[in-house]
Amino acid sequence: MPRKIASLMLPGAAAAVLAACALPHAAYAAAGANAANAARGNEAITERHFAALVAGSEPKLAELTMFFTMMPKGGDLHHHYSGALYAEQYLEWVDQQHYCVNRASYRIETDQATIAAEQARPAAERACVTGQQVMGDNTLLTQLLQRWSDKDFYNHSGPQSPPDRQFFDTFGYFGPVSSTNARDGLQRLKLRAIQENLSYIETIFELAPFTHNDDFDRGALAHGVTDAALEAYSAQLEHEQGYQQWIASYLDNLKTGSAGIDDARFTMRFQPFVLRFLSPSQVFASMVASFRLAAMSPQIVGVNIVGQESVNVSMRDYAMHMQMFKFLKAKYPTVKLALHAGELALGMVPPEGLTFHIKDAVEVAGASRIGHGMDIAHESNPLAIMKTMHDKGIAVEVNLSSNDFILGIKGAAHPVTLYRKYGVPFVLATDDAGVSRNNLSGEYVLYAARYRPDYAQVKKLSYDSLRYSFLAPADKQRLLKALDGKFAQFEAAIAAAEPRRK
Repeated sequence: MPRKIASLMLPGAAAAVLAACALPHAAYAAAGANAANAARGNEAITERHFAALVAGSEPKLAELTMFFTMMPKGGDLHHHYSGALYAEQYLEWVDQQHYCVNRASYRIETDQATIAAEQARPAAERACVTGQQVMGDNTLLTQLLQRWSDKDFYNHSGPQSPPDRQFFDTFGYFGPVSSTNARDGLQRLKLRAIQENLSYIETIFELAPFTHNDDFDRGALAHGVTDAALEAYSAQLEHEQGYQQWIASYLDNLKTGSAGIDDARFTMRFQPFVLRFLSPSQVFASMVASFRLAAMSPQIVGVNIVGQESVNVSMRDYAMHMQMFKFLKAKYPTVKLALHAGELALGMVPPEGLTFHIKDAVEVAGASRIGHGMDIAHESNPLAIMKTMHDKGIAVEVNLSSNDFILGIKGAAHPVTLYRKYGVPFVLATDDAGVSRNNLSGEYVLYAARYRPDYAQVKKLSYDSLRYSFLAPADKQRLLKALDGKFAQFEAAIAAAEPRRK
């Protein structure tokens, strides 16, 4: 019954009370409408402001940097834990582990007898120095950073490896300490993420356990792999005590290292990884461990394969690896795959090597996301592959800085232009921010400066980085709802500052 008619049918006092109660509801409705209008107005102002930043012949890079540092960024979905930490952090761990750094080779010395002998020598004569001593010597620190990262690669003329080797070789320098102090490393990455308004990281954490089998390797390399051979080797792995203990230790290390990492401000999930340039038995054993770990822990939300895709073993065994993934995906259908695929450029490998990597990752292995996806223009029937990716919602993790550095592909040559055109979902990610000396805000700046999107597009990228994450549904909805509030605050701040701009 309409409220006005009902009030006429009641005694005077009751009618007055009912009429008074109607006022707050009307006030709340008006307040809600005003808030919604204000939010739309703030978003419109932010849209116009962003359009001005990317307009003209020269994007306003300083303002774009501030804009994207302030802007909420949902998640970083292509993130390597060891490559995300800066070299300065690793130098701290060198000292915590009582190691030293060789002055000539810049490599970490771990042999305690050698270290003790070095410490017995006069300080000025030591070939191996502490991390603190490296930090205190500007020349030595600069030279170390040029090897442990991509720093200064393009602005000095010293002897250098090719860019791809420079990038991948960095991991060998800090490798002896990259798997230590996980709790400290994860907490530092969390603080850095919060500082740049990033709420979620899905990190490729540690190499999954593996073992070696000569008979399996000989058969796989001579004849390929069959489901029967994979089944037999899987059964054998169940009885390898050291391998099983390594799986348990991996899980314990993850639990210990990630304790307290999730809170109201930040969430992190993990992917174990496989190294694609190991032997077939090692690769498959590592895959089995990865799938098992993902089935055992809700913190582990996916499986990945990494390593330079253009080296001989990676190319030789690529199709075999996809068959291995297919076999295990059938056994663990709920485990998701985010596979590095197509991180190749013309000239790195023979042309036929560029024609099938993304296709096989999608159609054979069953990947839910593709890391890099750079060779799509060279793949056989790329339009059909992109249609499949569009239809199935298979997102590409786009890493602009590392694609530029490793492959020399940027600007109009970058296939993100194809993914945009053909409706393939994609997200921006860092890859290895510590090696690239960059962060996720910097990746957004590159994208905006190069491709001139509108504000709605970059805002969608932030939301898509949560939508295409491997988070559990409840966690995904929680973070998406929080992102709504963060964008409302961000757009209000931009709108409030706008009248002061000249």
